Amino acid sequence: MTSTSVYLDHAATTPVLDEVVEVVARTMRQVGNASSLHGPGREARRVVEESRERVAEALRVRPSEVIFTSGGTESDNIAVKGTYAARLHGPDGLRRDRLVVSGVEHHAVLDSVEHLVRAHGARVTWVEPDAEGLVTPQAFATALEADGGPENVAVASVMWANNEVGTVQPVPELAALARAHGIPFHSDAVQALGQVPVDLSTVDLGVITGHKIGGPLGVGVLTAGRDQKPVPLTHGGGQERQLRSGTLDTPGIAGLAEAVAHAAEHQASHARHLSVLRDSLIQGALAIDDAIRVSGRWSPGDVTGRLPGNVHLRVADCEGDSLLYLLDAAGIACSTGSACRAGVPRPSHVLLAMGVPEREAVGALRLTLGHGSSQADVDAFLAALPAALERARRAHAASRSRV
Repeated sequence: MTSTSVYLDHAATTPVLDEVVEVVARTMRQVGNASSLHGPGREARRVVEESRERVAEALRVRPSEVIFTSGGTESDNIAVKGTYAARLHGPDGLRRDRLVVSGVEHHAVLDSVEHLVRAHGARVTWVEPDAEGLVTPQAFATALEADGGPENVAVASVMWANNEVGTVQPVPELAALARAHGIPFHSDAVQALGQVPVDLSTVDLGVITGHKIGGPLGVGVLTAGRDQKPVPLTHGGGQERQLRSGTLDTPGIAGLAEAVAHAAEHQASHARHLSVLRDSLIQGALAIDDAIRVSGRWSPGDVTGRLPGNVHLRVADCEGDSLLYLLDAAGIACSTGSACRAGVPRPSHVLLAMGVPEREAVGALRLTLGHGSSQADVDAFLAALPAALERARRAHAASRSRV
């Protein structure tokens, strides 16, 4: 078996930037708990607060609105569950037990919503996307007005860009619709930061994480407007505006700030570089096999409607998992983008929400580019694809003949 030499799964995690490694290593050599009052503690606090200011500037929010967390999943949980709990019983006597959520969210949001339904009797109005994965303002506005009207909505959530098919959502416009009714709007911007412009001042609750942008694993951010008061999920020392108790990871936070600042500064040039590679990969794959389809919005050169580094292909008459393993054996690391629970492959909920038939959704392949990606990576994938397609289709045909 060939060892992996081409990495095309940057949406899952991307290599840590050299400058981030240096910042983290340097900060790890300094002792001090940022909650302590002595000199080393104050020095750690200085690092945390200077990092908070760098992150706030890059995300276009106030430093007081930056809450450090362990990453995207925790941030999404605090935003969705905490805001629901805070707004369920309002001072006006109204019961706000409804959530308005897109059908293409990451499982960190979907599973939080499902927990609220099971454990707390929440109601959900799902906003389904169009065939390109786009949540339109019209569909969102209709969802707000449904099921008793916007007065009973605790929180609304639409991600900034989809982690599977790369479609970028009109988040500022959707947030404005929610705000017109006084509804907090949450957006998971984990995939968007560094690829498209992200201004988290346009939403009430925003989420980013370090390891998608060359930062450390295990550290992220929830941005929460000053008027947002989610109920905390954990309790202890009351750090981070009482929303996220626990000793602050000073080295991780310093590394995160370095990565966020780098992502914001280099976003435009990074997008141009990635879009050239993305288009080369898509056009090359389509030329190899006319049965391949591109999922989501795509036109050559587009760096606003689709993430510049995202390629999502649907391949007829084969299983995405088979393609993944065959490409992995050829030294290409990629993803299907679909959920696999208890060892059973399942079609992507994103593709099903977009109206893709289940028989087509199982043949999905997600390839994502990032810093360090090159034309050589694209060429290696395209060289390995024909043989992988042939073997995957043979396996698919054989499995169907046994049914």
